[in-house]
Amino acid sequence: MNQTLLLIDIQNDYFPGGAMELAGGLEAGQAAASLADGFRRHDLSVIHVQHIATRPGATFFLPETDGVDFHGSVAPQAGELVVIKHFPSAFRQTGLLEHLRRRQVTRLVIAGMMTHMCIDTTVRAATDLGFNCVLAHDACATRDLTFAGVTVPAAQVQAAYMAALDGPFAEVSSAETIRAGLSLPRRRP
Repeated sequence: MNQTLLLIDIQNDYFPGGAMELAGGLEAGQAAASLADGFRRHDLSVIHVQHIATRPGATFFLPETDGVDFHGSVAPQAGELVVIKHFPSAFRQTGLLEHLRRRQVTRLVIAGMMTHMCIDTTVRAATDLGFNCVLAHDACATRDLTFAGVTVPAAQVQAAYMAALDGPFAEVSSAETIRAGLSLPRRRP
């Protein structure tokens, strides 16, 4: 099984002081950094996805701002691929799929920001494209959402999305459990 860690939109605007601060962003960033460390220690691929806003009226991830930069906790290291996207899905109008197929990746471990938007969209797309997905629930963050006058707290948004993705679209697990599994001997196909 050839696997890659996909870190989605772990950028400054989602952290304290950013234009779109998420609930639990710092903790999710730390868990994602731990995953990245584990992948690097096992000489496994780490891919960083960076959202740059091109939509008129966008209020965050604006080009040439500090907010669009990767958060220091998960900054790309030499040799790690950075994929630029302009839509919620990391696959839409990017070279990600071609890169993964060239490298014969079959399993994606996914972490990042914003659970209800870019994480959800990318996990569902990856599954539709035939990838085996593992989602680190504690290495993702979201925010409160409002609909029809009802505010849904971020913790409930997070739980609802993880519950919906777990099973049909991904194996949802903690970053610590995923990282511990990296040290297990690899099974031969």
